[in-house]
Amino acid sequence: MSLLSGRRFDPRFETLLVHGRLAAGEGSMADFAEREGARTEYVSSLGQPVSAWNDPLALARLIGIAHRFRPHIVHTHTAKAGFLGRAAGLTLRPRPLIIHTYHGHVLRGYFGPRRTALYRDLERLMGRVSDRLLGVSRATVDELVGMGVAPREKFREVPLGADLEPFANVTEEEGRSARRELDVSDDETLLLSVGRLVPIKRLDVLLHSVRHALGLGAAVRLAIVGDGELRPRLERLAGELEIRDAVEFLGFRRDLPRIAAAADVAVLSSDNEGTPVALIEAAAAGRPAAATAVGGVPEVVTEDVGIVVPPRDPIALGRAMTRLAESPELRAKMGEGARRSALRRYSAERLLADVLNLYDELLDRSAAA
Repeated sequence: MSLLSGRRFDPRFETLLVHGRLAAGEGSMADFAEREGARTEYVSSLGQPVSAWNDPLALARLIGIAHRFRPHIVHTHTAKAGFLGRAAGLTLRPRPLIIHTYHGHVLRGYFGPRRTALYRDLERLMGRVSDRLLGVSRATVDELVGMGVAPREKFREVPLGADLEPFANVTEEEGRSARRELDVSDDETLLLSVGRLVPIKRLDVLLHSVRHALGLGAAVRLAIVGDGELRPRLERLAGELEIRDAVEFLGFRRDLPRIAAAADVAVLSSDNEGTPVALIEAAAAGRPAAATAVGGVPEVVTEDVGIVVPPRDPIALGRAMTRLAESPELRAKMGEGARRSALRRYSAERLLADVLNLYDELLDRSAAA
């Protein structure tokens, strides 16, 4: 959330971004925070997985930071940081406003039944003491209300906002250069997947979809950007499916706008998703999507900007890839719609205005109480 603590945010607010260790398969956003001018503090004990040693240390550190900084608003993100950060905020007197943003959630599809039930109970506990809960999509809010995390009146939908200018302004020549580096010919359709290589993203389904598209005669290639625990297994699977020559595992990249410009279609095969940032960024570069209809994906990938299919259905996803691969006209039409939609609905400026209005509203209400 560098945007909310950087130079673009309202100067009336003195902000501090507290962050922890990256989970496996995640890329650092430290350079983006630095570019935004965010004031940051690093807590080395804050990170995944759950730890009986590190988690109490992280809470103690967060409490110390909170008592030193004395915030009027504590705004948290992600599951563990959200729980510990809100707990730290509750130790302050006077009590600050407590806000948490759900970019998705881990209450379905990530863990076994017992752990999922425990985490749901913890979210319900924190939901009771939070002043406002934000969901990045209507689907996210609906799911959390349905799980009893908090009543609907405590939630507000605040769609994602991102710095999309690098994607909107990338040139076709930059894209052609990246295609040459990837050895993708003009008559091949390059599919782009961006994200962590973890179970919930179901890259196994994506690989089976690519094999199905190839079997239908589509000249497709797949570029996978990101890393994670499943990479060795996925590379083996690509070999077993005899599509290894059609799949490039690129790891982390710092030239995502270039790669998006090189691609023809953005793809996503997740079982669960809040708001698909990678699809929004690709859309800003004018790229349509083929994706599973989970979480907030259908709110981003409407019928004029891409194709959505049921999750865990590689045949349906392969057909969607094939349809887009075989129709440059459809790709161009949907790509233009995707660009317009992304820049209108998911800009950084819109997010900053939404959050600032919320802060002012809650502060005014608190002062009047």
